[in-house]
Amino acid sequence: MLCRRMVMNFILRKDVRGFHKGKDGDARERGRAFEDVEASISELHSFEGARRLQQRVCGPTVALSFNFLVSVGIIMMNKLVLGKVGFNYPIFLTFIHYSLSWLLMTLLKAFFLLPASPPSKSTPFSSLLALGIVMSLSNGLANVSLKCNSVGFYQMAKIAVTPTIVLAEFMFFRKMISYQKVLALTIVSAGVAVATVTDLEFNLFGACIASAWIIPSAVNKILWSNLQQQYNWTALALMWKTTPITLFFLVGLMPWLDPPGALSFQWNSTNSSAIFMSAVLGFLLQWSGALALGATSATSHVVLGQFKTCVILLGGFLLFDSNPGISSICGAVTALGGMSLYTYLNLSTSHKTRN
Repeated sequence: MLCRRMVMNFILRKDVRGFHKGKDGDARERGRAFEDVEASISELHSFEGARRLQQRVCGPTVALSFNFLVSVGIIMMNKLVLGKVGFNYPIFLTFIHYSLSWLLMTLLKAFFLLPASPPSKSTPFSSLLALGIVMSLSNGLANVSLKCNSVGFYQMAKIAVTPTIVLAEFMFFRKMISYQKVLALTIVSAGVAVATVTDLEFNLFGACIASAWIIPSAVNKILWSNLQQQYNWTALALMWKTTPITLFFLVGLMPWLDPPGALSFQWNSTNSSAIFMSAVLGFLLQWSGALALGATSATSHVVLGQFKTCVILLGGFLLFDSNPGISSICGAVTALGGMSLYTYLNLSTSHKTRN
């Protein structure tokens, strides 16, 4: 609270000085801006207010756009770190990502800027524990898959996440989707499959890791979406609660999936800067993904991921010497058509619901 008072007093002193200098209009504008900031900070101190603030500031379009930009950046950055930089420790890299996330959220909490959590009794601890575990598996195995597979094969494995989510939501939540949406998702998956087929480099161990990653990835998205929409968690509050659990299980995964010798890595300024940028993007990816899942649904988030595939394939061509041909271009166009159809159907459903 002391930090907040110091900031408020500093702003007020500036307003008073501006007022005495005859800048009445500017002082009033700064005063209104200060009141808006204070009201937003006050909203963070109750979980209902924090949830409303997140919905007001980060709607579906903002959240999905934010997640899209960060996701493209981190896959390219992680491929750079795991490849050209030579940091051959994908689980340790994930551990660094979550450690930096926890540090940044600790700073937000120290300045009373971390959103409040719902009452502990309102959410079963088993749900938080399950989310922390699947986060460690989902993100850790994703980086191992990115290390062992080509960018195309990494994206190809994501196709299987879509039907896994649809099946899991039907089994556990009795959530059904229309046959038109099923058709749209099929077109998306087929288009992505064709678009990525020229960039496939099969590796048995990498294929096993990619297969093992599918179920944790689907469960991770479902839990994030469900906990935010059903239990009124905000993205940052849920990250704060589950990150320590994720870090604990990542430590357990390191001896099994990381090669030995992490401490002997050459930590020069160039390598450290690349790893630090990867960690910053990792925090932004986790945050933006949570915002997107809270604002939309697990299936919509996966469809966005397939859209990212088209952009990532282009990035792979420019940065990693992949060679897409005419079939990849046709596949990307087909996938974009399926995504457009799915988006149109979602918007139509939302419009009918509101009416």
